[in-house]
Amino acid sequence: MENDGTYRWSAEQPKQEKPRFARVGKTVLTVLILVLVVALAGTCFYTVDDKQQAVVTTFGKVTDVTDAGVHFKLPFGIQNVEKVDVNVYQKIELGYASDGRGYDVNESESTMITGDYNIVNVDFFVEYKISDPVQYLYSSNNPELILRNLIQSQVRNVVGSSSVDAVLTDGKEDIQRQVKELVTQILQEYDIGLTLVDVKIQDAEPPTTEVIEAFKAVETAKQQAETVINDAKAYQNAQLPQAQAQADQLIQNAAYLRQNRINEAHEQVAMFQAMYAEYAQNPGITRSRMYYEAISQVLPGVKLYINTGSGNGDVQMLLPLEPMTETAPTNGGAE
Repeated sequence: MENDGTYRWSAEQPKQEKPRFARVGKTVLTVLILVLVVALAGTCFYTVDDKQQAVVTTFGKVTDVTDAGVHFKLPFGIQNVEKVDVNVYQKIELGYASDGRGYDVNESESTMITGDYNIVNVDFFVEYKISDPVQYLYSSNNPELILRNLIQSQVRNVVGSSSVDAVLTDGKEDIQRQVKELVTQILQEYDIGLTLVDVKIQDAEPPTTEVIEAFKAVETAKQQAETVINDAKAYQNAQLPQAQAQADQLIQNAAYLRQNRINEAHEQVAMFQAMYAEYAQNPGITRSRMYYEAISQVLPGVKLYINTGSGNGDVQMLLPLEPMTETAPTNGGAE
């Protein structure tokens, strides 16, 4: 307003500052939006490690099974994820419970009756794994409990048809095999998503000390017998090469002697044939020669005289066949 009572409007009006609460509200809204985005991103992605599989449900219905890695899912509870350890071996202990520092005995699970009406305590160690995560989660309420009860039932069935000697000594492997086959067959029918990996008898013993000592003595005797058998086999393996070498040497010597006798026989046959050829040409002379040679061989020290007489009292003889003159030994100079 001027002095003359008139009003003048200025072209520039003073700026009005925004209220502080408006700026604070905008900041809070921005933070909320960021938090919502982060929360939304956190609910849209999930991670599965290499020992797991994840079952994805959409509005409660199974729509996918994913393996290891980072995966996307719909937020706001539209899709849910349940992770299951499928590549992990899990265990069940029957008859005992271990905690790493020791174990507690559960006689209600370990005490059994054999086929010959003897009482034994048998502890089993069982390994299993999850083979189908969908069946594991939704086919039964408690698949581990089902497996445990199933193993107990089949263990008592097999032990109840076996003798006490088989349970305590040499029949354990057969019992383990039978239990595994029966449980595996029933698991296929139940289809609860579990697979039996192995069944082992952890311990088997009779309930009384006297019987325990008796069976320990039997086991000791069997081990000693196995030791003796192994020692005998080791001795056999050590002696066989030497005996084989001696046998080969004897065979070679026999073959040499055989060939030598054959050669000698051929030589004698050749000599006989040659002698026979001479005999055929001059029978008388050859016969006399053979006679004289035989006498010389039989009586090598005898002097041989040839009677040249005709047998009519004519005793002309040529004595002896040796040199006609011999130097007589001198005895005191006498001839």
